[in-house]
Amino acid sequence: MAYVITFVDDPHTDREKKSRVRSTHVDYVTRNAERIIASGGLFPEDDDFPNGGLIILDVENRKDAVAYIENDPFFLNGIFSTYTIHRWRKFIFDHQRVPPAV
Repeated sequence: MAYVITFVDDPHTDREKKSRVRSTHVDYVTRNAERIIASGGLFPEDDDFPNGGLIILDVENRKDAVAYIENDPFFLNGIFSTYTIHRWRKFIFDHQRVPPAV
């Protein structure tokens, strides 16, 4: 089952600290690429520095999704402390309708 995880940086996130932790975060995401359908940053309209993220994760259950996000270096270093997780099923993917599962 796929899960969508979203998070937004805590309001008092230190930008310099986030920049220092970023390479560790990118390594973590890259090491988990086989479980990731899509991943990327969320950006404010007026800045090119991300202030959150979205991950579509292919795991067995919600517990695995929680374990993934709570072991993310951004979470462990307090860049964000809250997140949302929702089950997700493809409807349109890569610009095309996905046939319903049988």
